[in-house]
Amino acid sequence: MVTVEADQERVESRLVEGRLRCSGCRGALRRWGWARQRRVHGLPAPVRPRRARCSSCGATHVLLPVTLLSRRGWAAAVVWSAVVLRGSGAGHRSAAAALGVPATTVRGWLRRLGGRLAAAREAFTSIAVAFGIDVRPPDGLGCPWRDLLAAVGVALSAVRGRFGMAGLLGAVTAGQVAVAGSGGRLLAPGWPPRRPQHDSALPPPGAAG
Repeated sequence: MVTVEADQERVESRLVEGRLRCSGCRGALRRWGWARQRRVHGLPAPVRPRRARCSSCGATHVLLPVTLLSRRGWAAAVVWSAVVLRGSGAGHRSAAAALGVPATTVRGWLRRLGGRLAAAREAFTSIAVAFGIDVRPPDGLGCPWRDLLAAVGVALSAVRGRFGMAGLLGAVTAGQVAVAGSGGRLLAPGWPPRRPQHDSALPPPGAAG
């Protein structure tokens, strides 16, 4: 799976030009059909992600728009808003009421991410260091949720500093850095990886894309 911008025309153009890369070997991706169409709460229209095949290693990938997280039925922006509300001290019920999402759904998101806060903070701090210049990791704020948000904020600044406000996936926001930096797997099993590695949908520092 590879995270791409939400603009399908740009995705198609980058595929034709060979500017989308395999997350495994960095080979050029080519068009390879489509994934199934599905509706996602919080998005105005159904989505049908493009599939691609690596011209080097032959691996196939779903090109997941940055608006989505893997295997989640709600838009990534809604999930990230729940994380931000939790960092401000809200519980899952009040966050759910604010977002118009079932409380059990928000509770599931927060429980999943809550079990990996330290590892997620480390992953985003690593992204900030890799992409930034003279990046200073954020100090602990006494709350694991706020620490995670601070790490994503520093990663956001580093990515914007390297690629500009528009970035590679459209307008760069903290939520998009969380999605792209986790390769769309922010809440998926196995993320972050135990061993430090470049496990991000963002290109390696210095890559042309």
